[in-house]
Amino acid sequence: MSSLITAAMALALTGSIVKGEVRGFEQIAFSNVGFTGSYTPVKKMSHLDNNSTCKCEVAEKTWFEGYDAPLSEHLSVHFRGPLTLEKFAFYQSDNFVVNNNSSDSWTRMAYYDASSQTATNVTFLNNEGEDSPCVGKALSYANEDGTASASSATVLKADNYISSGEEYSIFSTDKCPKSGVNNGCGYYRSGIPAYYGFGGQVKMFLFEFKMPTETQANSSSIEYYDMPAIWLLNDKIPRTSQYPLNANCSCWASGCGEYDIFEVMNGTERNHLYSTFHTYQGIEDLGTGIQSYGYIPRDTEGTMMGGVVFDADGNVVSFVSNSTTFDETLSASAVNALLASIPKNETLSSALKSISATAPSSTKHKSSGFSLMNAQTGIWYYIVSGLLAFTQVFVI
Repeated sequence: MSSLITAAMALALTGSIVKGEVRGFEQIAFSNVGFTGSYTPVKKMSHLDNNSTCKCEVAEKTWFEGYDAPLSEHLSVHFRGPLTLEKFAFYQSDNFVVNNNSSDSWTRMAYYDASSQTATNVTFLNNEGEDSPCVGKALSYANEDGTASASSATVLKADNYISSGEEYSIFSTDKCPKSGVNNGCGYYRSGIPAYYGFGGQVKMFLFEFKMPTETQANSSSIEYYDMPAIWLLNDKIPRTSQYPLNANCSCWASGCGEYDIFEVMNGTERNHLYSTFHTYQGIEDLGTGIQSYGYIPRDTEGTMMGGVVFDADGNVVSFVSNSTTFDETLSASAVNALLASIPKNETLSSALKSISATAPSSTKHKSSGFSLMNAQTGIWYYIVSGLLAFTQVFVI
């Protein structure tokens, strides 16, 4: 069925494709990102030690609107091996706009350098905390390897290679207030190290990393063999459950937001890194998401540099460039020059579908997603979903 879905998505987009062959690009650019919608946050979790009585209650809808929403909320940064992280930086801007050099500059708000062991406003966590049969392992501090738990915040060591299936995440050092659906971090599991992710509508994440080919033998115990990834989640998700059996135990299924910056999607395309929105901006199938009809090639031999920009005008750009810098401040012209230095024939541009829901007048708008269509199945659903999801233009 998955091959039929892929074929249907391709068929749905051929009306705007100059050449129908999926290929590699150095820059994946989306425009018209953000819509008005809602998601349901977790309100309460109980009996997590018993799968038959485990219960998660959800609160009333949280509404969002505006450019980049729901990804305009705080986001946590996640890594899956095989991967080595050499540098990470998070930036904020008041009003940066792609291709506008008179827009605002960027200020670095968080930074990690493996070689110098510099760590500013970063907290390394992983899912090695208390285990639950219904919501999985809770967040815990990561040890210097990133693969086991630690008793307190620990800086990832310089030689920090993680293997297939191993994961860790980066949050800020800003601690959450008390758990509660109406508090700053929402409801979260008791006993976890609870921190905010990285906030602001206009934000940029930069990385220097390696994604070498996995050398250990494959095993049925490795779910994502040789499938590395760097992605962003609404930070409410990992504070409750990143991989729950009960969809109510996380806001993910209701559309609070995920963006995959660089992700190997399957074992047959291990050297293709896709960028994907897991929001309900014009689609029903959140799991498949809104995928770019092109990929960024994975360099398995050397170091990669790049990241993602969320601007003030609904543009989201994933890119790789050896000219990426990690300075404390970056001017609008410097970032635009970096993006513009990538040749046009190495840029894939897509426009997401314009959709909107109407929030109740008595509801305060926040940054969040929900299903806009009744559930449908079958191959024609995916064709329609593809047409609704985005208009794709290849610059080849």
